[in-house]
Amino acid sequence: MSDTQDHKWRNTILAGLANYIDAGSIVAGSVALGLWKQIYGLSDGFIGLIGAFSANAISAGIGALIGGILCDKFGRKKIYQFDMIFYAFGMLFLVFASAPWMIVLGFVLVGLAVGADIPASWSLIAEQAPDDKRGAHSGVAQLLWYLGPVAVLVAAYFLQPWGITGVRWIFAHLAVLAIALTFLRSRMRESERWEEAQAAAVGQPASRGWRELFSPRYLGAILFLASMYGFWNLWAGFNGFFTPYLVKEHNLPEWVATIVPAAYFLIGMISILTIFMTLSDKVNQRLLFGISAALHVVGMGILAIFGFTLEVYILHVVIMGVAGGFGAQSFFQLWSAELFPTTIRSTAQGLTFAIVRISLGIWSFFVPWLASYDYTTLAWILTGFLIASGVIGLVWAPRNEGKSLEEIAAERA
Repeated sequence: MSDTQDHKWRNTILAGLANYIDAGSIVAGSVALGLWKQIYGLSDGFIGLIGAFSANAISAGIGALIGGILCDKFGRKKIYQFDMIFYAFGMLFLVFASAPWMIVLGFVLVGLAVGADIPASWSLIAEQAPDDKRGAHSGVAQLLWYLGPVAVLVAAYFLQPWGITGVRWIFAHLAVLAIALTFLRSRMRESERWEEAQAAAVGQPASRGWRELFSPRYLGAILFLASMYGFWNLWAGFNGFFTPYLVKEHNLPEWVATIVPAAYFLIGMISILTIFMTLSDKVNQRLLFGISAALHVVGMGILAIFGFTLEVYILHVVIMGVAGGFGAQSFFQLWSAELFPTTIRSTAQGLTFAIVRISLGIWSFFVPWLASYDYTTLAWILTGFLIASGVIGLVWAPRNEGKSLEEIAAERA
């Protein structure tokens, strides 16, 4: 492997570590929910509020929208280099939380930071990856997204005897990593494609980007991505933030709340590595997505039919873990970079991500109530969301494997 290739993989890893921090903060919050409920006597409504404004939802969406606009205007590096300091500041509120308001504020600040980082890091990964390995490089970011929950959930299992103090240590490790990542990213270069696009756009009106973004060809891409990924993310947001809480509500063994979800993410990592990173640059992406969508529907359907028991939940986790590795989230990252030109790429990603995460935030208000009132109804609703995501993806999925970003832009123009 050449030095240039080594450099690109290194940049991909440094950019993708934001995914580790994003997912890690979501799952760490899910582990803490049950303890916070006991300590502060939180209602289902307040738990829904935490979920709605957490790094999982509304604040991340707002951060992505703002960050995406700034990325296209000032460059990817300025955003991804400094937003982790803001993340660490917000995480300190969770480390030292002594009242419910500190939990909400901490998650809002953390969400704004990870949201801003998503369009910066995803754009950079796509723009510096080789044309025939763009899916593989995107897969690295997804590997790191799955690694965050594995590390957090395994740590939570061993830190159970320390209660909320153990959870504080988990939040602290995310803050320390964010600070370290700030220094590691300081030596990264700006995206060459962005620099070339900026040079070519000299003298053009600033409003041109927004007019281009909302032109029919790109507005259609936003609607496709937001609906395909958005319906899937309504399930994923529930799964990532509320599952450990539901395990406690259904009186399953304590180890189930951490070890079984960790197994889901570990299986997902294997799926990303062996299927998505290996095949997404070579084979029909629509076919890969369709297989994943079908597995998702089956995996969620068995919970709706047979209920939230230990055996059914483990089977569900195995199926969903395999499907998740080459499903909606992996392709959303890849396609959201491919379907827009460099001048508006981050803005489009940020806008689409904002629509998805804010929708998840609204949905999160109702999840605790639905789960405690009638889990079967909730499971069928989630199954319906996955069916909708699968159908949308199968009908409108692009075929961009092996093409350069410039070739894709020329075709769409």
